[in-house]
Amino acid sequence: MPRTADLVVIGAGVVGAAAAWFATLAGLRVVVVDRGAIAGGTSGAGEGNVLVSDKEPGPELELARYSRQVWGEDLGPYGEWWEFERKGGLVVASTPAALAALRTLAERQRARGVVVQEVSGAELHDLEPRLTREAAGGALYPQDAQVQPMLAAAHLLRLARRRGAVVRTRTEVVGFLRRTGAPGGGAGAPAASGGGAGAPVTGVRTPHGTVSAPAVLNAAGTWAGAVAGLAGVELPVLPRRGFVLVTEPLPPATVRHKVYAADYVDAVASSDAELQASPVVEGTGGGTVLIGSTRERVGFDRRPSPAAVRALARGAIGLFPMLASVRAMRVYAGFRPYCPDHLPVIGPDPRAPGLWHACGHEGAGIGLAAGTGKLIAQALTGEATDLDLTPFAPERFEFEEGGADEPRGE
Repeated sequence: MPRTADLVVIGAGVVGAAAAWFATLAGLRVVVVDRGAIAGGTSGAGEGNVLVSDKEPGPELELARYSRQVWGEDLGPYGEWWEFERKGGLVVASTPAALAALRTLAERQRARGVVVQEVSGAELHDLEPRLTREAAGGALYPQDAQVQPMLAAAHLLRLARRRGAVVRTRTEVVGFLRRTGAPGGGAGAPAASGGGAGAPVTGVRTPHGTVSAPAVLNAAGTWAGAVAGLAGVELPVLPRRGFVLVTEPLPPATVRHKVYAADYVDAVASSDAELQASPVVEGTGGGTVLIGSTRERVGFDRRPSPAAVRALARGAIGLFPMLASVRAMRVYAGFRPYCPDHLPVIGPDPRAPGLWHACGHEGAGIGLAAGTGKLIAQALTGEATDLDLTPFAPERFEFEEGGADEPRGE
């Protein structure tokens, strides 16, 4: 374990990996630590969505558009390493009312630079011949794409290592080094966690040694709230469980796009803790079909949920009736890092100077990772960031005494 670095990244998922890569490009000495394996958390349990279609106009949509550009341009030369596929998203409305709502959303997105093509009911089947004949119409989003998230995390860290980064898995951060001995964090010896409220973070402690660094990035996904707590700051990142159903391999182009029902956007934006399901169906290069998506807040409970699996199957068959005769091979679960206002946390934390965050992306973390990583590197090196990070600031969450599940104000 190196004794010093310019940046310690906590988390070897795709967000932490992207941040590490862009930080090394900026000339920083980077150490990445993770208590598990590369992509061993949320990144290893997702579908690999790189979407603009499911974002309402606002800060998250701007970040999604920017990140899609970074995936395609900055990271474009490596795209085949992580199976980057410009397949496009097809959003399907089952009723005229749902179609009218989808077109209203599409028009608002179009005004913010999103490419959207209206699709009639008859045209749907030119795009997806096996789609249900009951749909009223839809919208095609050519900018939507897909990656294999475990490959993305692994190869981004491989690229970072080529530029000198050190990656240590099975290495848990158990505390922070804090600067004590002077008001405002001036001269003084580094101390273990507990250096006092507002004491600057100057590195991390692990069972394998300490690493001193002027910046530590919390990219711990669903566990980012616990990591922030080690520095004495509160971050309301909560687990939101989701399941994915995987079918047996099917012939190529059985499902050509990322296809989902129009009510998926509402499910993403909801804060309801109970089970919600909205069908998302897409093929993979290996022929299997991935079926999502469910959302529920049940803590870190990984037990199988028959209700969730039934909802996945029903929704998928509703979109593609031919799936009724297809066998499912397996189902897996993961935890989305959910924030109450549905925006990620990106940037420095003034409550613990030296601590930075890149977390809370919920189900959009794969798609938003590239942009998040580049923005973090820009901010760390004092560059003007390509997007304003104010909407994602960690200090936007202010809690009532004793804590709360929802933020005040915004």
